[in-house]
Amino acid sequence: MVISVRKEQEKDYRRVEEITRAAFSYPERIERGGIGCPYEHWMVHALRERDGILELSLVAELEGMIVGHIICSKAEVRTSDDVVPVLNFGPLSVLPAYQGKGVGKALIKNMICKAAELGFGAILFFGRPEYYPQFGFKEASVWGITDSDGYNYPSFMGMELVPGYLSRARGGKYYESDIYDDGLNRDRVKEFDRSQEKTI
Repeated sequence: MVISVRKEQEKDYRRVEEITRAAFSYPERIERGGIGCPYEHWMVHALRERDGILELSLVAELEGMIVGHIICSKAEVRTSDDVVPVLNFGPLSVLPAYQGKGVGKALIKNMICKAAELGFGAILFFGRPEYYPQFGFKEASVWGITDSDGYNYPSFMGMELVPGYLSRARGGKYYESDIYDDGLNRDRVKEFDRSQEKTI
């Protein structure tokens, strides 16, 4: 099984949104969101218009069919006297029938390599602590960085792409795009979901 990863193109947008919706349409996610549908497919749609980094919106293909997607976005660490730009990533989406086959790993590895090639200094994000350390991610507490509320926990992780980059962020708080705030965007998500004809 040969997985190829490339930059997302405009013609892929609808397919990617459908894959993302399918990937997150499991009961626990829908119940947690409390809006009757996943949140992540709207997130991808919205990030393309604001705060997303299109050079780091990547799709994974098998036999010419898109089966997965990852996108990065702008984020920052704010200290008392500095603002340090970083990358956030997510959602990472793989069509359910192709999960566990290496698609997500291919997307993550390609994203990290591409982000480094583009000159980004570090990645910070929230994810599964039992999964992401295999790629080199560590708890953000290693660099003395907290979330925006001043907390640390295993699911808040990071990686330096430039050695020493996060040293100037020590003691800072992490802020991601408000597109990730499901409470703030609840009505937009529901409206977007209703407007989409489901084909997957």
